[in-house]
Amino acid sequence: MLKPNFKEAKKRNKEDIKIIRDKYVIPKEVENIGLNKKYYIKTYGCQMNEHDSEVIKAILEDMKYTRTDDYLDADIIILNTCAIRENAHNKTFGMLGRIKHLKQTKKDLLVGLAGCMSQEESVVDEIINKYKWMDFVFGTHNIYDLPNILKKHIEENKLEVEVLSNEGNVIEGLPSKRDSKYKAWVNIMYGCDKFCTYCIVPYTRGKQRSRMPEDIIDEVKDLIKKGYKEVTLLGQNVNAYGKDFRNRDYKMEDLLRDVAKTGIERVRFVTSHPWDFTDNMIDVIAKYDNICNYIHLPVQSGSSRILKLMGRRYTKESYLELYNKIRNKIKGCSITTDIIVGFPGETKEDFEETLDLVKTCKFDSAFTFIYSKRKGTPAALMEDNISKEEKEVRLHKLNDEVNKYAKIANDKLVGKILPVLLESVSEKDKNMLAGYTDTMKLVNVKADKKYLGKIVNVKILEAKTWSLDGEIDE
Repeated sequence: MLKPNFKEAKKRNKEDIKIIRDKYVIPKEVENIGLNKKYYIKTYGCQMNEHDSEVIKAILEDMKYTRTDDYLDADIIILNTCAIRENAHNKTFGMLGRIKHLKQTKKDLLVGLAGCMSQEESVVDEIINKYKWMDFVFGTHNIYDLPNILKKHIEENKLEVEVLSNEGNVIEGLPSKRDSKYKAWVNIMYGCDKFCTYCIVPYTRGKQRSRMPEDIIDEVKDLIKKGYKEVTLLGQNVNAYGKDFRNRDYKMEDLLRDVAKTGIERVRFVTSHPWDFTDNMIDVIAKYDNICNYIHLPVQSGSSRILKLMGRRYTKESYLELYNKIRNKIKGCSITTDIIVGFPGETKEDFEETLDLVKTCKFDSAFTFIYSKRKGTPAALMEDNISKEEKEVRLHKLNDEVNKYAKIANDKLVGKILPVLLESVSEKDKNMLAGYTDTMKLVNVKADKKYLGKIVNVKILEAKTWSLDGEIDE
């Protein structure tokens, strides 16, 4: 049994990051374990988790499992979890409660926990003490080892906990069962060394470590051959890409340039930390037409005092300076953000500064949250003297401002013709297709299914707060 350890997860040493290419092996004993059986994966959290689930799906299919979208019909269930907010914890344990009842009737059902919650000591202790009926737990560092974890569980017939609390390496050669035929996640780096005081990610994802640019470019070229139109470069802080390289001067702007030069029709990247966003990056984005004019730039607070308490290492003024550079150099750029309200010690004046920043920036949209205490982080030890009611009032006020500017931004697009990658049937109308502009605006389009997977010009007819309606312009 390998349990997570926060003290070990926090360590950062100067050892070289290893690129490992031969870790993924399926033992003979389990290579056909999934014959005539079905798997179900429930994913919580960020894009990194979504892509991790794509890898887990591919591993299970390599063991002959087939996918089901109904957990009641599954022979193996894996919850790929998020640790960012308490709400995600509650949802996961609520789902486990439902699965427990299912397991009482399906004795051969295998149930596992993966992802960031698996890297938390308190969560794994709770699993061991109160969820002994579960079968296996693995973390973010050893997804490749799932076949061996299943093999060991079958041999020993007990709860198998295999969670590494190391700084992490880069594991290449993992398969991926992608959810889309048209756009793909591409990991460019793992982990984070920022240690924002509220954030648990540096503990659950390990130290900052970049993939080799050659491996990333090869993956993008392979996706182009398979017909993919769009890639999103993924990392906890993509702007820090390459900072961990010892013997080469190659940064995010270099990678963006080289990915753009592959000829892929669209390039996106998430998530950016304002601290590492360079002028060179802005210049490259502005230069290449296939790098999308969309930037997610989390600010978290509009108060420099709160930003300091958060450990963000920039001020309101420096954020606005960067914001204006992007707006001025990248014409027509859409900018979105993340904002936390109710951080410990946030006064009404601090919150008003956040509202003022939103009014100044007029973001295209924002992900807004009430602060969620994460055990083990420095902010969890700070005095939190803001009532739940006051936090909810502040969130409501903030959302009113965000929604207002989102609608204003969308209204400006009515009558314009925009390129849209049509990727699915619309959820609101089965006779329409849905897709995104290069500026990440959701568009519902009156179109035949023959247009799926194509980038087409769409005339915008109507604007709503979070979406647009249009028709193909031919």
